Amino acid sequence: MSHEGTIVPHYTAAHWGIREVEGTELRHWSEDPFPSRIGLDQLHPHLQRLRVKRPAVRASWLRETSRGPNARDPQEPFVEVGWDFALDLIAGELERVRGRHGNQAIFGGSYGWSSAGRFHHAQSQLHRFLNVIGGYVRHVDTYSLGAASVMMPHVVMPMSKLMVQQSTWPVIAKHTRLFVSFGGVPLKSTQVSPGGVGKHRASEGMRSLHASGAKLVNIGPVGDTLECEGVEWIPIRPNTDVAVMLALAYVINEEGLHNVAFLRDYCVGFERFRASFTGEDGGAPCTPEWAESVSGMPAARIVTLARELVATRSLINMAWSLQRGSHGEQACHALIALASVVGQIGLPGGGFGFGYGSMNVIGSDGGSLRGPTLPQGRNLVSEFIPVARLSDMLLRPGETFTYNGETLQYPDIRLVYWAGGNPFHHHQDLNRLQKAWQRPEAIIVNEQYWTATARRADVVLPATLPLERDDLGYSAREGHLVAMRKVAAPLGAAKHDYEIFQELAERLGARNQFTEGLSASDWLRRLYGECREANPEAELPEFDDFWGQGMVMLDDDVEPQTLLEAYRRDPIAHSLETPSGRIELYSETVANFRLDDCPGYPSWIPPHEWLGSSSITPEVTFHLLSDQPARRLHSQLDASEYSLGGKIDGREPVDISSVDAQRLGVNTGDVVELWNDRGRCLAATRVTDSIRSGVLRLSTGAWLDLDSDGRDRHGNPNVLTLDVGTSSLAQGCAAHTCLVNLRGPIKNPPEVRAFDLPVLR
Repeated sequence: MSHEGTIVPHYTAAHWGIREVEGTELRHWSEDPFPSRIGLDQLHPHLQRLRVKRPAVRASWLRETSRGPNARDPQEPFVEVGWDFALDLIAGELERVRGRHGNQAIFGGSYGWSSAGRFHHAQSQLHRFLNVIGGYVRHVDTYSLGAASVMMPHVVMPMSKLMVQQSTWPVIAKHTRLFVSFGGVPLKSTQVSPGGVGKHRASEGMRSLHASGAKLVNIGPVGDTLECEGVEWIPIRPNTDVAVMLALAYVINEEGLHNVAFLRDYCVGFERFRASFTGEDGGAPCTPEWAESVSGMPAARIVTLARELVATRSLINMAWSLQRGSHGEQACHALIALASVVGQIGLPGGGFGFGYGSMNVIGSDGGSLRGPTLPQGRNLVSEFIPVARLSDMLLRPGETFTYNGETLQYPDIRLVYWAGGNPFHHHQDLNRLQKAWQRPEAIIVNEQYWTATARRADVVLPATLPLERDDLGYSAREGHLVAMRKVAAPLGAAKHDYEIFQELAERLGARNQFTEGLSASDWLRRLYGECREANPEAELPEFDDFWGQGMVMLDDDVEPQTLLEAYRRDPIAHSLETPSGRIELYSETVANFRLDDCPGYPSWIPPHEWLGSSSITPEVTFHLLSDQPARRLHSQLDASEYSLGGKIDGREPVDISSVDAQRLGVNTGDVVELWNDRGRCLAATRVTDSIRSGVLRLSTGAWLDLDSDGRDRHGNPNVLTLDVGTSSLAQGCAAHTCLVNLRGPIKNPPEVRAFDLPVLR
């Protein structure tokens, strides 16, 4: 097979869309109605300058005769070495740590977003390699959905199923008459789906819904997250959505408008839930007036909205951002409970939505396959952590933590192997992570660019871009399977992750187990063949025909889909996977965990930090929201011309209300400093009328750029965010619970140095 050669490809795929390719030029796929511009300049020299071109070892680490914790100063020089030297060094470190401490001292870090390809998927490749040499400590859940991934199975269904079973946009546009979204529908986040977007459908879905005459209500601190004309924006304090949901349920119950039959036949625990929000259990009743005092939403509007929800076909949506805060589990539970009280779950256009606007796949009516997946083998190490507890694991070895009702222990990690991710973007309280990062004896990274993580590694191995290798592009409910033909030759000495791990496996006596005797080309044929066999109804062509035509698009004429429609039709035959088989408004399982910060019923619990606290200084204290960026995926391609085009003089913009800007004397373009006890960063102000007074918005993804005093010069919000679990149930990411102080304008701010290369010897 010649696809590793110089064949001119027709298509490739990225998380943000399918691309047509001519030579090395990328263009939008002509059939995508709303294509994303992210990634079209991946091969631009400005980005290529930042590539890791040869294996490199931290100079001080190379000199060490014995291994131990070290500072890992990102300004320290690296020594470029040959591949054999680097691989021998890494294999020796793996052997040393396994021999002295066991495989439970190895952490396999990866976050899975480095490529849309299903074979050259860095997370899968890393985990497969570590499994064949005895296993590793893994992470569970995601930064995006940590609280929901644990809570939703107790209440309604696992997130993996909920994401692909939600009502499709055409159904919503046809039947929904009232669309209420807590957190809006931020279409910038729908530019991506894991494995790649086929057609960007969310924009058209929202336009069709608006054109149908449906009423749209956006409840949240930011007003531009529901991008349609005529949207009613109700600004509330961040982290107070649950209080509003409980008050809506209170009004519906008090006025006798709750759907008694639905609550009886499809739910368990309503009486216990009702006792909590009415005050029958001894607590304060969740009245509209109480909710107004917490959230700032007028009590009168809570009353009228409650009546509107039950008077017409209504869908209540919640953005993922709500559960990325203190007690985020409660937002998930309250969403399902409120929709159950309204009683339209399972009806076309009614019920609840979770994450419309969070990824393109939510609500997509594209076709679906049982897609190609690289088998990772069996992990012989049982220890794991919730992904957002990375710093805790490194700083607190041997200490206990709770997760989903279990009491577990943090392992003692001596070696970290990272591929396909950038924890110095994703994690919270990056100054704390930097201290934790000093504790392992060895940190190895496969990376394409000199990111903040690469500059804090001991050994950095140059990995290829997705455009520099052949692969299979696929994403559930996106309706495509793409032959991702190589567009360009690997830069410098870069290797595919598969090559890197097979050479390491050979040094550790596990090459045959890792490769199964297959080349990368053989694996593509095998994975495609398995996919073809698993989906006979799709009538996929033979591999060579598929590779020649470049893409298979599934039939777009799929059946309309309504979430939980079958369950509503027959709750016995289509019972849920919850302990009761029904929607659990009161979860005995969660209640029996006896957690002070996560009861068995939805409850508003004051966040660790919030604008309602009596200890803040309102004149200079703000609630910081750190949402997804519009011009990149997480921190990927931050140095691209498209991403740089969204900055102000090279610095990330922070949105501030016109009221606050006038009060503080700052204008668009002024540099200000945000600070709290965790860290400091500079950002350029962008004045807007689309954000609530007292709230700031600074998108994630600006490459970390700390000066000698530990202040970030570039605008990375995660030097400020809170590194605590959402609760002791899920231990998820609580980034959206964050208070900061603001001062400025800053005169003569320092130059941004985020994209400087390290010193290479």
